[in-house]
Amino acid sequence: MTWTIANILQVIMAGGLINVWLLRFNKHTPFRGGSSKSIIEEFATYGLPAWFSYLVGALKISSAILLIAGIWLPQLVLPVSSLVSSLMVGAILMHLKIRDPLIKSLPALLMLILGLSIILMTA
Repeated sequence: MTWTIANILQVIMAGGLINVWLLRFNKHTPFRGGSSKSIIEEFATYGLPAWFSYLVGALKISSAILLIAGIWLPQLVLPVSSLVSSLMVGAILMHLKIRDPLIKSLPALLMLILGLSIILMTA
């Protein structure tokens, strides 16, 4: 198997999603919206219900798994990277909604750039 740049970006994106949604779910990071200390608090800060954080989390964890599977099943990559990119646009909009400093949007922006790069390489 020959690895492509898109495959490497898929692994990086999947790792980032798993890091945030599994390893740091209940941990404070400098990038959480407002003064939130967990993802549930962050979604509440945005005015979103707790159940929505679980829905987004399920989508992002599933996407991480599918991005890895996309190395062997390339037909998965375009729709999954499009979904993640859309979710990152939503994340950036939520940071803007509560007037967070732009630095708090940096992880979502970087993931959006990764997603768009994967889309351009695989479309």
